[in-house]
Amino acid sequence: MQEHILVCDDDPDIVRAIAIYLEAEGYRVSGAHSGEEALRILRCQSIHLILLDIMMPGMDGIATALQIRRLSSVPILILSAKSQASDKVLGLNVGADDYITKPFDPLELVARVRSNLRRYLALGSAAPAPGTLTLGPLQIDDTRKTVRVDGEEIRLTPTEYRMLLFFCKNPGQVFSIAQIYENVWGEPFDGAEKKVVLHISHLREKIEIDPRDPQYLKTVWGLGYKIQDRED
Repeated sequence: MQEHILVCDDDPDIVRAIAIYLEAEGYRVSGAHSGEEALRILRCQSIHLILLDIMMPGMDGIATALQIRRLSSVPILILSAKSQASDKVLGLNVGADDYITKPFDPLELVARVRSNLRRYLALGSAAPAPGTLTLGPLQIDDTRKTVRVDGEEIRLTPTEYRMLLFFCKNPGQVFSIAQIYENVWGEPFDGAEKKVVLHISHLREKIEIDPRDPQYLKTVWGLGYKIQDRED
């Protein structure tokens, strides 16, 4: 298989230069000069990795990365002239997998691309299996009953798994504690509110980076809980 890489930068010379290096390594390369164009290409073509500039007019790289993560778990490598640690942290927090500072060494760029592609393809992320649910970096394989967050497999109890699967089959929908209990435990709600809250707490400890500030499993005060993409 020839891996397909999308290079998004508003400078056409940079796109052409990167394409030359990557095509010399045997990769297929498509170019985009705006975030909007990159998203159009991603929606209609099979892409295995994205090199994404931060400073672009219109939709910048951060906003583009957020939109990409709603569509795909494809690796994102950010290209930026900004070298501050805070800039790198921001890029990684919005879903990027790596951060390369301009000007960059072409050999390092190729090495980073090769490394991220190897991890991505080894996990089978390029072709999700039937029965797989993907919500941003969260992936559930309901055939094998496995869960991965950012590519790392996590272990859940059967109840935690059923709860996560229930939420992921209904992304963005708010459920009351009674609704969660009846769907996960499969019996009428008997007032066991603490049981539901405890299992949600345990699930957050396993799937969230910071369970005290959950990015997946959100509390909707006065109504219940919902699950959403980490970048929503």
